[in-house]
Amino acid sequence: MLMKQCNSDVLRALAVAAALLVLPCAANAQDKPVSLQQGAAGLIDQVGDWFGRQAENVQSVLQGAGHEVKTFGREAGMVAERTADGAKNAADTVATIPNTRVIGGHQACGIAPNGAPDCVAAAEALCRANGFKSGTSVGMTSAVKCPAEVYLAGRSDGPQCKDITFVSRALCR
Repeated sequence: MLMKQCNSDVLRALAVAAALLVLPCAANAQDKPVSLQQGAAGLIDQVGDWFGRQAENVQSVLQGAGHEVKTFGREAGMVAERTADGAKNAADTVATIPNTRVIGGHQACGIAPNGAPDCVAAAEALCRANGFKSGTSVGMTSAVKCPAEVYLAGRSDGPQCKDITFVSRALCR
């Protein structure tokens, strides 16, 4: 049953395709009388034109693909160049790791003009105090510092207390 239905679908599709091929010839036949031999030649010319258009389409697709291949090659070269630069930078960074240490300490941060803690100089000072040339902060601690009188009075804050920030760990080079 299923096979008969598939065969009838195939036959129906072939009939539609044949009708589409003959339709342009039928339209021309209404305009002027054509002998059977001329009609066959017209159909062959139309089929030839159709193949010509398909060949042009294929040529256009192949030219587009060639352009894409050239573009891909150029982009692959740029990526390879960037990858090589990245590998070189990574190798340079790894080479400096043996001379790098994380140092713990307690170096107070200054106050920046905007009122925020400025810990860059504190990290540099902590590293220089441990024999390194430079460093950056990797750990900071903030606390409230009050005079002893405040604590003796049983309070934990007051107008005399101030916030302090200090570098507790620095990556030194």
